[in-house]
Amino acid sequence: MRIALGIEYDGSQFSGWQMQKDGTRTVQECVETALSVVANEKVQVVCAGRTDTGVHATGQVVHFDCTSHRPERAWVMGVNAHLPNDISSLWSVEVDDEFSARFSATARQYRYIILNRDSRSAVLSKKVTCKHGSLDADKMHQAAQLLTGEQDFSSFRSAACQANHAMRHVHWVKVTRVDDFIYVDIEANAFLHHMVRNIVGTLLMVGAGEQPIEWVSELLAIKDRNLAGPTAAADGLYMVKVTYPDATGVAKPIYLPGFV
Repeated sequence: MRIALGIEYDGSQFSGWQMQKDGTRTVQECVETALSVVANEKVQVVCAGRTDTGVHATGQVVHFDCTSHRPERAWVMGVNAHLPNDISSLWSVEVDDEFSARFSATARQYRYIILNRDSRSAVLSKKVTCKHGSLDADKMHQAAQLLTGEQDFSSFRSAACQANHAMRHVHWVKVTRVDDFIYVDIEANAFLHHMVRNIVGTLLMVGAGEQPIEWVSELLAIKDRNLAGPTAAADGLYMVKVTYPDATGVAKPIYLPGFV
């Protein structure tokens, strides 16, 4: 039997999603431990996308195989009883054996939240990235449109990226402002290591007036990570949605963190 599970977590106190050999706290380790207790057998999960240290998720999806038959409620409420407070199981659904949380996905969506004001937040530490000084969200949005389509994102991948190539298809990007908050929403077929954070770091330079809008096109053509903007902090990044074909039966509502 194969089960798909929706997972939400606050990544602040985790060394990323993936299990680490040094035993540091990871989301995967906590999820597998809780599932194994409920299933009464060892469970291993496959996720839609591995998130880095400090990155959050409101729409992570995993799948796992087990021989234990449990009601859907057990994979949510029962699992949550064995999870720490910074992880929550949101929903579960039985899927075909061919379903893969990773390979069946057709798109992934992220949201990056910037608090653009001079004073830091007393309550949103590790939940948003605070940037002082004026940021032009309209210019950031215009620059972001140059990223759409299938392109080589070598200028926006980390040195540690293990992907075979840097071609990715960005379906859409939106940069919007609501009061002191700037939201960068982006959807693509897949993402490279640090791709979203490197894009945000670049857009921040455009928003601050340090680079022109056209700079983004130049970076795409140059294919040199060293020339793009700095990697934005992990604090403001959320994995918010994974899209699957309707036939899989895995179609759940999206939850976008906003704080306003």
